[in-house]
Amino acid sequence: MFRQILVPVGGIRDVDEETVKLACRLAKINKGKVLVVYVVTVKRALPLDAEIESEIKKAEDILDNAEGIAAEEGYEVETDVLQAREVGPAIVDEAVERSVSLILMGISYKQRFGQFSLGNVVPYVLKNSPCPVILYQQHTVAGQD
Repeated sequence: MFRQILVPVGGIRDVDEETVKLACRLAKINKGKVLVVYVVTVKRALPLDAEIESEIKKAEDILDNAEGIAAEEGYEVETDVLQAREVGPAIVDEAVERSVSLILMGISYKQRFGQFSLGNVVPYVLKNSPCPVILYQQHTVAGQD
């Protein structure tokens, strides 16, 4: 069913860890592949292919962590650093380009103006995804943000 799973990670350790674990478990069922990506946002003042050393290092550390988590699950994942102006379109474009069968995104509990907020990336992906999307929300304790 899910032969190719795209997992965008954002650097929130607990969320990334649980999302990668879940992707590996889902992929094992059908001997599917897991692609873990991190999107480096490039400011409009810079060329899209600009080498942003600190961001690339951060992305590589996050992806190395994802590979380690997958190894603990007994699974090998493919990783990639994407550079884009906006995260949502980069995720959707990658899903289209790689013909993925599922996007598995982890989200943390965020509030904006006192209300739960998904931000801009998740709604964009949900609206424009070429395949099913599963959201994993980090467990929160009542009363905590």
